[in-house]
Amino acid sequence: MLKGLGNLLVKKKLISREQLEKAMEEERNSGGRLGHNLIKLGFLKENDLTSFLSTQYNAPHINLSELEIDPEIIKLIPASIVHKYQLIPIDKIGSTLIVAMSDPSNIFAIDDVKFLTGLNIEVVVASDTSIISAVDKYYDYFASFSDVISSLDVTGIEFVSDEEEININELERASEDAPVVKLVNLVLTDAIKKDASDIHIEPYEKSFRVRMRIDGLLYEVMKLPIKLRNAIISRIKIMSNLDIAERRLPQDGRIKLKIGRGREMDFRVSVLPTLFGEKVVLRLLDKSNLQLDMTELGFEKNALKDFQEAICKPFGMVLVTGPTGSGKTTTLYSALLELNKISENICTVEDPIEFNLHGINQVQVHEQIGLTFAAALRSFLRQDPNIIMVGEIRDFETVEISVKAALTGHLVLSTLHTNDAPGTVSRLLNMGIEPFLVVSSVNLILAQRLARRICPKCKEPLKVSKRALINLGIPEDEVLDLICYSGKGCVNCNNTGYRGRTALYEVMPIKEELKELILDGASASKIKKKAITLGMKTLRQSGITKVKEGITSIEEVLRTTACDE
Repeated sequence: MLKGLGNLLVKKKLISREQLEKAMEEERNSGGRLGHNLIKLGFLKENDLTSFLSTQYNAPHINLSELEIDPEIIKLIPASIVHKYQLIPIDKIGSTLIVAMSDPSNIFAIDDVKFLTGLNIEVVVASDTSIISAVDKYYDYFASFSDVISSLDVTGIEFVSDEEEININELERASEDAPVVKLVNLVLTDAIKKDASDIHIEPYEKSFRVRMRIDGLLYEVMKLPIKLRNAIISRIKIMSNLDIAERRLPQDGRIKLKIGRGREMDFRVSVLPTLFGEKVVLRLLDKSNLQLDMTELGFEKNALKDFQEAICKPFGMVLVTGPTGSGKTTTLYSALLELNKISENICTVEDPIEFNLHGINQVQVHEQIGLTFAAALRSFLRQDPNIIMVGEIRDFETVEISVKAALTGHLVLSTLHTNDAPGTVSRLLNMGIEPFLVVSSVNLILAQRLARRICPKCKEPLKVSKRALINLGIPEDEVLDLICYSGKGCVNCNNTGYRGRTALYEVMPIKEELKELILDGASASKIKKKAITLGMKTLRQSGITKVKEGITSIEEVLRTTACDE
């Protein structure tokens, strides 16, 4: 049906043949349904797809988010069938069960539901996204934390001190205990449901807790019995192919989890010995949710134009700066995706490789065997590259080779850890690069932060004092007409008032006027003032723009950006 749907959409001129091929390639690489991939890639709007399916199959379409489904109706179809066929029952009229589906042509699904329920089936059309949200809302597919913990027998599991001899066989048996396995699976799947970016499993002297980073902030989600410490950490180590006997050195690994409907989730695992045991941090890498469309990242119009012009130059450096977790990798990947053509040889060196990108040669750093950023860069230059991405510039050797590559006809993309775009120039000079090499090689410097988006479900106007708005940096003549918003808190956003994140950008092209200042040894503050007069928006100004557009709140802008001096 998927290929049939694609051909029908092409015939109706809702998508092009090239867009269909790209969506099918995405399906092969990342899984997911064709319709979902067309929407994700921006080729088709969700409403357009559901309207098309509704007309094509002569079935009404509905918005599930506006419905409240009776729990008794939900009980009519088991969770396994709901997840298998991506459908949900919404009402029962007499002997007819009304079922919402994203694929109304799936007669096997309709027959199975009819056989299970003994009812006639009437189909209505709903989008993939709304069905997934409704299923998560109404079906407790995984047991609750309290149910799992209450089933754990902790009496036979003893705390092991660092000095005691470890019985590996006992540890393996404890880690394979059904409740322990279920608990670890539950933590991983709950993080996926909550759209968490990281899971922190932390042992302390008298407690053992799990925290999750959601939209950039950490929240404590559960406390575990301290006696389960070794069993749970060993279970995670076994899943990520790490040495469970090694408890005094850091270890890194990976877990791949299949979560149905052809979707896979990668977890990057880091184990660190601490005073009271090993702390585990898992980074969630969901390729299906990776947003690589530049127009959707949060760029203002002029900033996006400057960035695209810089990455389209045949040589030079484009540097993306910001702290860990500020979205630098996503910005670089979006640039690579736009540059990824058959005519271009693209090589990247990363630590670690977060996502596999088709058509791009990606190299993982292994410092233990001498494969550093600098060593990989040297090899790249013998591989006839057009575009090189360096995951991070950490030392003089790496930056020196990157600059030389940029000066000899290559486009180099990389990241640095600095507070803002003008400060990157000082950082390069401090690393030992001469000013004339900086102005000759660097095309553009971009600084970024991630700010939480106000939840659209509970968004409401907020009264803010005139003085607070002026202190934020908003011109006095714009204050009276400005409407600010905040999130009240609802089920959709876990009562935080925020759902998802947007990027704040500070884009500084190295124009002639800036080159003169850099050659004269000007300070970062002078370079910043000049860049602003040339049209650069600072991170704070980018945040203010997002406040004016109702995307984020004043609190978020104050939290993520510094005041412009």
